[in-house]
Amino acid sequence: MVLKAFDHAEYDRRVILLTRQTGKITVFAKGVRRQGSKNMASTEPFVYGQFKLFEGKNAYNLAEADIENYFEELRLDMEKMCYASFFTDAVERTTKENNDEAQILKLLYRSMQGLLSPGLTSRFVSTVFSLKLLMENGVYGGSSAEEGIENGTKLALDHIMKSEIKDIFAFRVSDSCASELDGIAKKRLREFVGTGLKSLEVMKDMGYN
Repeated sequence: MVLKAFDHAEYDRRVILLTRQTGKITVFAKGVRRQGSKNMASTEPFVYGQFKLFEGKNAYNLAEADIENYFEELRLDMEKMCYASFFTDAVERTTKENNDEAQILKLLYRSMQGLLSPGLTSRFVSTVFSLKLLMENGVYGGSSAEEGIENGTKLALDHIMKSEIKDIFAFRVSDSCASELDGIAKKRLREFVGTGLKSLEVMKDMGYN
């Protein structure tokens, strides 16, 4: 999945991809900003698919791409786009090069789907995404790391910890538990990631977070 994309030189683009086996990599897509380029749309953030690459001296280069999901709907809704940008921002900050990031890629894809689900709020998806991201990175132990939380919150944390990624959103909690989960997610993510995620600053300014 494309995490970030930056214009480079006159017609090129530098892309940060998250891959299953080799983790986070930098890819140069030459000439994609020329009118009529077949790869222009495949180098936008949130795009998911198979990318054919060849190794250059210091980075990979894009040959072609077979896109499975452009997640275009996310770009048409400002709130959802902000949350999706936060997801890719957090993943870019916490993943590594030459590392197996298959589970994180699955989590990112499932969370993008969650944003588009009419039965889920963006904040709920963001809360669950943040907690599962920390768990998959091995830096958060779930309910065992918390004291004085509601039983519903404990059960929710246990579900997120134990469930397959495809099922992480398959639970519901009361408003008070949802608020408690959200507070835990923000606190624990801040402890792990620190500050400086531009997406969070934008969300705060726009009242989404």
